[in-house]
Amino acid sequence: MYRRMMGLAVRRPGIIPALLGLAWASRRIGWYRRFPFLPIPPRSYLEWRLDTAYGEAEADPPERETLRYLNWTRRMRKGG
Repeated sequence: MYRRMMGLAVRRPGIIPALLGLAWASRRIGWYRRFPFLPIPPRSYLEWRLDTAYGEAEADPPERETLRYLNWTRRMRKGG
């Protein structure tokens, strides 16, 4: 999933702020103590999100839905 997000950022650089905001908002507690020392969401969180949305943790959502989710999270963090 992380690779997919990176590929999306390369193809659509305009979503990088939304990706960074989402990563920061859902970062692992104590992220700075564990390798890879990046404030990214734990895999268990991503699997849970995919499982609740698609019924399986290994789902591969379409790019359009991923972009819509990123835009939604950005709007929610801004307050509406």
